[in-house]
Amino acid sequence: MLFGRKISFDQNDFASVVSACIAGNSQAQRHLYKQFFGYSKSICLRYTSSAEEAEEVLNEGFLKVFNNIERYDQSHPFKAWLRTIMVNTAISYYRKHKKHSEDMISLEDAPCPRFEEDIVSQITADEILKLIQEIKPIYKNVFLLYVVDGYNHREIAELLQINEATVRSHYVRARARLQHLIKKYYPHLFPSDWAVKSFKGNEN
Repeated sequence: MLFGRKISFDQNDFASVVSACIAGNSQAQRHLYKQFFGYSKSICLRYTSSAEEAEEVLNEGFLKVFNNIERYDQSHPFKAWLRTIMVNTAISYYRKHKKHSEDMISLEDAPCPRFEEDIVSQITADEILKLIQEIKPIYKNVFLLYVVDGYNHREIAELLQINEATVRSHYVRARARLQHLIKKYYPHLFPSDWAVKSFKGNEN
């Protein structure tokens, strides 16, 4: 039970912290929560549209962590296991609360604009993540899953319950929208003769 029994552990020995969490040590759970709060919240903020949504995903994610921590293989990095839980929780939250059927497009309909990797590389990761928040959620999630968290197209299709062609299409559109936003907020990075292909309609 979360935040329940008290069993001794060493804060400097991560294995003992995990063992105490498995045993239901409330202090160990609090320690683990505080230690990985910032890391976990940054993941939740990436995949949600507001601080409130991120808080909901974060709380649900940590409940899953503590309810399943006995399944954690301590021979592997804890952060990787935690990240998987937080990402899956965020995607489940998205599927439950967001209707994305209207976003379904075919691969043939996807735009193929120029995408300047050299220009993107001149912007910090934090700046890029901030711009990504302005992209339509379904495109944003595909982009984050693929670029940031390393999922392949098949895995993304399974997570979002869409087909792989749609995943590829959404990824292309996410890249195009990101390029458009970089041009909008960082025009000095582009040569004067560079033109960005804009979308029709509202992409936010």
